[in-house]
Amino acid sequence: MAEIFGVSGIIISLVLLMYLAYRGISVIILAPVLAMLAVLIASEGTQMLGIYTQIFMQKMGGFIIKYFPIFLLGAIFGKLMEDSGSARAIARSIIRTLGQKHAVLSIVLACGVLTYGGVSAFVVAFTVYPLAAALFREVNLPKRYIPATIALGAFTFTMTCLPGTMQIHNIIPTNYFGTDAYAAPVIGLSAGIIIMILGLIWINSRLNKYANEGYGENHTHEPEIDNSMLLPSALMAFMPVIVVVLVNYLMTWHIIPSWDTNYLSEDKFGGSSVSSLRGIWSMIVALLCAIVTVVLVNFKKFKDLNQTMTQGAMGSMLPTFNTGSEVGYGGTIAALGAFVLVKDAVINIAPGYPLISEVVAVNVLAGITGSASGGLTIALEALGQTYAQLAQQYGIDPGWMHRLASMASGGFDTLPHNGAVITLLTICGLSHRQSYKDIAMVSLAIPVSITFAFAFILSFFF
Repeated sequence: MAEIFGVSGIIISLVLLMYLAYRGISVIILAPVLAMLAVLIASEGTQMLGIYTQIFMQKMGGFIIKYFPIFLLGAIFGKLMEDSGSARAIARSIIRTLGQKHAVLSIVLACGVLTYGGVSAFVVAFTVYPLAAALFREVNLPKRYIPATIALGAFTFTMTCLPGTMQIHNIIPTNYFGTDAYAAPVIGLSAGIIIMILGLIWINSRLNKYANEGYGENHTHEPEIDNSMLLPSALMAFMPVIVVVLVNYLMTWHIIPSWDTNYLSEDKFGGSSVSSLRGIWSMIVALLCAIVTVVLVNFKKFKDLNQTMTQGAMGSMLPTFNTGSEVGYGGTIAALGAFVLVKDAVINIAPGYPLISEVVAVNVLAGITGSASGGLTIALEALGQTYAQLAQQYGIDPGWMHRLASMASGGFDTLPHNGAVITLLTICGLSHRQSYKDIAMVSLAIPVSITFAFAFILSFFF
C-alpha cells in the first residue's frame, strides 16, 4: 500500500510540475514544494526536513558547484557576442553569402553556428530575429514560419547532436558516462545532418505551399534594425567562435590527456577521475579563451564592458538555479522507496534494450518539465548510474548512451509550455496558433523520430 501511495505521489508531483510550469510559476519555487509533496504522499513526511536539507539541497548544490562555471562563462560570452555586434555580424554575413534564394538555410546556419559556439538559444533568437524578419519581408515570405526556422537552427541539431557542441546538454552526460563532448561523433553528426535536412524540407515545403500569403500585414514586434552600429568584420566576428571550438578540441584530446592527474584520487579532491572532469575543464578553458578573444578584438565597441559582463553574469543565475532545482527534485524522487517501481517500469519498457528505455525516460521527463536540460538532469540523476551499469553489462559504448541521452533531451522538451518556445514566439510577435505547429514539427516530431530510429538501430549492434 505504501508503495502505491508513493508511486501516486510521484505521478501527481510530476503532473503538477508540468501544469504549473506551463502556467508560468518558477521552477525554483515548484521543485522543492512538489518534491516535498511527493515525500508527504509517500508517507515519508516525518523525514521531510531531513530529505529537504540532506537530499534535495545536497543534489541541487552539487550540480550548481559542478556546472556553475559553465553557465556563468557561457552567459558572459553570449552577452559579449551580443553587445559587440559579433553575433549579428555572423548572422548577417551568412545571410548575405547565401542570399535571398536560400533564406531559410541561411537563418538556420546562422543560428546553428552561434549555438554550436556556445551562445545561448535565447541570445540567438534575439539576435537573429530582426535579420530574419527583414529577409522574410524582403522576399515576401510568410512571417509565421520565422519561429520554426530559428527553432530548427537553435533548438535541435547544434544543441544536442553535433559532437563538440558547447551547449550544457552535451556536457551533463559526461558526468554520468565518463565521456567527453565529442562522444559518438559519427552518430551525432549523422543524426544532426538528417534532422537539419528534414527540417529544411518541411519549412521550405510549407513556404512553397503558402507563398501567396506574403509576409502579412498588421504584425506586432516588427524589428527596427539599428544600422548606425558599426559591426565587426566577419573575420573578427567569427574569431571567438573558432577559438572556443578549437580550444575545446585541443583541451579534450591533446592537452588534458598529457597532464599528470593522479592527484585527483586523493581525498581532498573527492577521489575523482580525470574522465569525469575532462569535459568541464575543457569547456571552462575554451570559454575563458573565447571571452578574452571577443573582448580584445572588439574592445572599442563596448560602451561599458563592466556593465556587459555584469549583465551576462546576472543572466546566468536563473538558468543555473532552475536546472539545479530540477536536479534536486530528481534526486529527491529517486530517493523515495516507491521509485524502485518507477525505475523498473522505465527500464522494462524495452527489456534488454537500455538505449531505447533511456531515450524514453529522458524524452518523457523533458516533456513534463518543459526543459531539455531539466529533463536530462532529472533522468540522469535518477537513472544515470543504472544506465552506466547497463552499458557495461551489455557491452554498449558509453558514448552511445551519452549521445542518445543528449539527443533525447531535445525532443518533447519543446511542447507548448516550453520556456524557449514561449520566449521565441514573444520575440517574433506571433502566437502558438500561428506558428507552433511548424515549431513542433522541426524541433519535436523530427528530432524524436530520428533519436528513436538511432536507438532502435544501435540496439541491434550490441
